[in-house]
Amino acid sequence: MVYVCELGSGHSIYLDNQGTQTIITTVSSSPGQQQQASSSVSTGVWTAPPELFRTPNGAVIKVFTAQGEVLISVQGNTASVTSAASFVGGAQQIQMQQVASAPSFSMPPMEPMKPMQPMQPLKMGNMEINMNPMEMRMGNMEMRMGSAAAASTSTSTSSASTRRFCSQCGTAVEPSDRFCSSCGHKLA
Repeated sequence: MVYVCELGSGHSIYLDNQGTQTIITTVSSSPGQQQQASSSVSTGVWTAPPELFRTPNGAVIKVFTAQGEVLISVQGNTASVTSAASFVGGAQQIQMQQVASAPSFSMPPMEPMKPMQPMQPLKMGNMEINMNPMEMRMGNMEMRMGSAAAASTSTSTSSASTRRFCSQCGTAVEPSDRFCSSCGHKLA
């Protein structure tokens, strides 16, 4: 049988004896959040219902087994076997209730990620940047990177031919030029 103790302010402790193991589940909840942690301590089979005591540092659980009493200290979401010395002074017994089972919390499955949408052209004032193919226009200047077919197509409405620039030094070149007149770089 599972026992539960409400410590207040959304903090609960669940205790269960499975074989020789004592399972301690701490649950903390607040609006929009919930935390759960479980620990297992080898105590032996219980011979009587457990007792829980509030201490200045958290709580102490007293478990009764055929081998004797076992004290388990619970601080936040951490549980560990403790000695009787840490149990003395300021401990207040808290009522425990039997429940059918310990809570089982699981997150709902997440939606699969959707494919990223292509980047939309970026516009700032008279500057426009496209990513595929890489193009940049600012005023009457235009720069393209990518295939030669993309570089030779004209999108400018202000002139009959598109201005091209050397990819090495940035000097303006004519569409018919095979080499840059400034640095000699071979043009595509």
